Amino acid sequence: MDASTLKPAEVAVYFVKQGIAKHNDRLLAVFFKAVLAGVMLSFGGLLSEVISGGSPALTLANPGLVKILGGFVFPAGLVMIVLQGHELLTSNMMVFPMALIKRAVPWWSLPLNWIIVTFGNLVGSLFFAAILVKYSGILSAPPYPAYVTSFAVKKAVDPEWHQVFLRGIGCNWLVCAAVWMAAGARETVSKVIVIWIPIWLFVACSFDHVVANMFSVPLGIMFHAPELTVAGYIRKSLIASYLGNIVGALFVALPATYFYLGDYQVDGLREAEAGEVLQNRDESSVNMDEKNK
Repeated sequence: MDASTLKPAEVAVYFVKQGIAKHNDRLLAVFFKAVLAGVMLSFGGLLSEVISGGSPALTLANPGLVKILGGFVFPAGLVMIVLQGHELLTSNMMVFPMALIKRAVPWWSLPLNWIIVTFGNLVGSLFFAAILVKYSGILSAPPYPAYVTSFAVKKAVDPEWHQVFLRGIGCNWLVCAAVWMAAGARETVSKVIVIWIPIWLFVACSFDHVVANMFSVPLGIMFHAPELTVAGYIRKSLIASYLGNIVGALFVALPATYFYLGDYQVDGLREAEAGEVLQNRDESSVNMDEKNK
């Protein structure tokens, strides 16, 4: 009987092969998968704001409990992303360095994927924030507008740049751990559980996820958060959390590559090159046959 959980070395190999598959995927498909990932993650962000923003009395009495409750519902977004196979920037920050180190993909594949997925996640998040939240009016009644703006200010105005960067490290360390464990689980219930716990932890502890912030901070701008501008969001929140998330992902990717992939060789070349390899092999066989004759 197969084990219910893949071994760490098997998970590491899986992510290298996933990097190859992502590299070979159509760019337009990658973009639209990233758009859908932005939407799915925003669903979780919305539910978190509904619970946290709708509990002002409990926030005054027990703010820690409200953070725990808001963090508990947020992981629904990542669960939907993983189970549907969409493209999330923060997990790709782990996958592509692993594949690149093992020379399974060319160097340019990493920035190309990250750029496409970044814009796809942003488009999905902005679409969700504007169309499904702001213009739908579902957060228009008190106490939600005040919470939406205050939450955005706490994310992109109040903290120092280095604080957002450091929070980004803690965030994606946990997110990549969640994605790693989900890849190791062989059935759906286990995948959901191992995703839920680390994501719950990062949200409750107020770490910064660049894609989650693509929903919550622009939503605050749409609700006219004081002192918050698009330029300020990009400079302090987007860039700082982006760089912090990269470092957090590397804290998972680099040790995993060192621990489990030291002797690993990619089985064959990338799929895009497979035809050329087979053709060369067939030509060599024909030449050998002619020589033998």
